[in-house]
Amino acid sequence: MATTTSPPSPDHPARPAHASELDHRLKVLRDNADAWARLPLTEKLEMARRLLRRSVDVAPRQVAAATRAKRIPEGSPLAGEEWLGGPVVIARNLRLLIDTLEAIATHGKPVLKPGAVRTRRDGQVVVDVFPLSTLDKLMYQGFTAEVWMEPGITPENLTEHTAGFYDQDLPEGQVALVLGAGNVSSIGPLDVVYKLFAEGQVCLLKMNPVNDYLGPFIEEAFAEFIERGFLAMAYGGADVGAYLCQHPGVDEIHITGSDRTHDAIVYGTGAEGQARKTRDERLIDKRITSELGNVSPIIVVPGLWSDSELQFQAENVATQLANNGGFNCNAARVLITQKSWPQREPFLQRLRAVLSSIEKRVAYYPGAEQRFDSFVNANQDRAELFGPRDDGLLPWGLIPNVPADDSDNICFTTESFCGVMCETSIAADSVGDFLNAATNFCNQTLWGTLSAAILIDPRTQRAEAAALEQAIAKLRYGSVVINHWPAISYGLGVTPWGAFPGHTYQDIGSGIGVVHNTFLFDRPQKSVVRGPFKSFPKPPWFVTTKNTAAVAEQLTRFELNPGALRFAGVLTRALRG
Repeated sequence: MATTTSPPSPDHPARPAHASELDHRLKVLRDNADAWARLPLTEKLEMARRLLRRSVDVAPRQVAAATRAKRIPEGSPLAGEEWLGGPVVIARNLRLLIDTLEAIATHGKPVLKPGAVRTRRDGQVVVDVFPLSTLDKLMYQGFTAEVWMEPGITPENLTEHTAGFYDQDLPEGQVALVLGAGNVSSIGPLDVVYKLFAEGQVCLLKMNPVNDYLGPFIEEAFAEFIERGFLAMAYGGADVGAYLCQHPGVDEIHITGSDRTHDAIVYGTGAEGQARKTRDERLIDKRITSELGNVSPIIVVPGLWSDSELQFQAENVATQLANNGGFNCNAARVLITQKSWPQREPFLQRLRAVLSSIEKRVAYYPGAEQRFDSFVNANQDRAELFGPRDDGLLPWGLIPNVPADDSDNICFTTESFCGVMCETSIAADSVGDFLNAATNFCNQTLWGTLSAAILIDPRTQRAEAAALEQAIAKLRYGSVVINHWPAISYGLGVTPWGAFPGHTYQDIGSGIGVVHNTFLFDRPQKSVVRGPFKSFPKPPWFVTTKNTAAVAEQLTRFELNPGALRFAGVLTRALRG
């Protein structure tokens, strides 16, 4: 989720002051749409390679601008978040996409590693997509990733449902409006990259006012695309967004934001908009893809954890809440524990200690303080706050003991999009019963289908392997990540990022469609990432890691040109903690 300060109102759009300039930019895109769609793949590949280099070149200045805007102190490890959520992810995604495009140029389709495709007992096709190389295994020790396909995909027809755009001889060009997110710097550029290279569409990227300071860096990195009429930029508020959404020069729209913004675009606002939504009477007859956030669950499977495991996972959960000040669509929102787990309270105590110790963040995102208050006020008898609240700072918030049957609680129905999360416990007699009950709770009570995490120690995982696999299969989420933050699924690139399939415009949930997905699967259902219960060295994205910025800057260079020496540099930095 990335809310705008006020949703656009396409039912009564105002004409922006610079509407004629927007009209001109859309005309340039329209005039060049077919040229981009039909551009020889070899030429697109060269443009992608140059884009990768330019994205890395602008990275230090982009990160500096973001840290200033978010009031991150100079020299703070928190600057690493801007590297990891921006240049690292952008460079990695582009590098992997280039690999795929090279394979298509040579073989006609993306190339999977030998033995990557398998079939589950129920017939569902699963593709192992990570690790891809020895360096992957060294860099991300113990991590694996797979993509589960939608029903109807078989090993025999998988190729037919991969990189479908490149099967067309003379594709028709289209113009896509990309409404950028205001929270994470990689979202807008990578949404554009997916529209350009996966779907063959030229793009108008409308920057979110919250982070439109990133615009000059995007323009510099994508300069060649802008010069050739394949990309244009737009700035401004809700009036600009509304005008562009209704513009006849726009064929498709991609939104990273909130479900409220989506509904305002599709149906309008207020009582009139709600009535249209009830009738499914849309104001815009265009394909709209979207990623709209989530009330992200973390299922904590009971086991016997060592002190170091309790500490590692407390830091893991705290990271999932605190990264970027809590302004992430995949931030931790609901911690689900077993009521009778003997280590439930010790684990919560460790989490409280970590939240008390980590740096507080400026509430830079509009509406954060009001949203924070709404969660605390709705749970006044339970809410625990850690840290000061002054000069724009918000404390971290934990709301424990929210009854699981309080289905209308704001913690379960609404994404807070700030630094507050809740904990709820479920009664169960066994690990299997708990996993089943927790899965049902996620699917039936919590809002959204974007991403979910399961924490399970290796001993319990071995003993309850069947129950774990059943839970993974049942969870209706676009990404399910074992033992780590689902942001990994966002960042790996090889894993599609988006909601679980099946949403409609009337019931949009976490959205429709996927991005990233560098293997270009046309019909993915979910991504499943598995990682070690405790990692060494500590992952660089952990909020308790002190040299995150140095590691992340090294990672950016590594993604530009992977190699053993660059890996050694990253590892050396990481080992310094």
